[in-house]
Amino acid sequence: MAPVSQNLLFVMIGVYLVTTVVSAFKLLKLNLKQVENTSKLEHKILETQLKLKEQELQYLKMQIHPHFLFNTLNTMYGFSLKKADETPEMILKLSNLLDYLLYQIDKPFVLLTDEINHIQDYIALESLRFNKTLNINFNIENISETTKIAPMLFLPFIENSFKHGVLKHGILNIKIDLSFKDHMIYFYIENTSASSSETKSGIGLENIKKRLEMLYKDAYTLSILNTNSTFKVRLTLKTKDAFANQ
Repeated sequence: MAPVSQNLLFVMIGVYLVTTVVSAFKLLKLNLKQVENTSKLEHKILETQLKLKEQELQYLKMQIHPHFLFNTLNTMYGFSLKKADETPEMILKLSNLLDYLLYQIDKPFVLLTDEINHIQDYIALESLRFNKTLNINFNIENISETTKIAPMLFLPFIENSFKHGVLKHGILNIKIDLSFKDHMIYFYIENTSASSSETKSGIGLENIKKRLEMLYKDAYTLSILNTNSTFKVRLTLKTKDAFANQ
């Protein structure tokens, strides 16, 4: 092969190689940019989803306030009309509940012991209202001092029992069990009901179902059963500690 032809061949091969390398570099750069843009888009979508979730949770919490407060204030109003001696005690317990509703409920998680204390305040208020027509047993076992849960998870179920429970032989019977074992919280409540009544599922219970699905997705079980004489709710929650140990 003539020297000129050989040099021309080398030049053509060189140009081809340079063109190939430049094209590959541009393609790689384009792919990296697309990956970066995709990552940014996914990040924005995730941020939007989180904001929507926070807004929905806040909306659900706002629904709890008027629903819960209306029933409690209505009870206290009845006692004030009678000028009952128990009214000051009711005001004190209601004050504790208001503090919980207005300030503590905005926290994502609260101590389980705090939730129990406010459940006891609510039960005390309702006990004053029902007087001798109420038989309630609240059993607490093995509660950890450090365990945390989302606020207002159990109160709506308890409130529902007082609101929709039926007096049998002049007595409303309510049984509540709350225990903690192996990073699991077990909650159970039952109350007397009429055989002809339908399962109640108002704002409070629908609200709590949505919150459970958002906060404890795949980490809870909930069963609601209405038999001939009792209305039963069983809720099992996996605590935050359980996720940390997985």
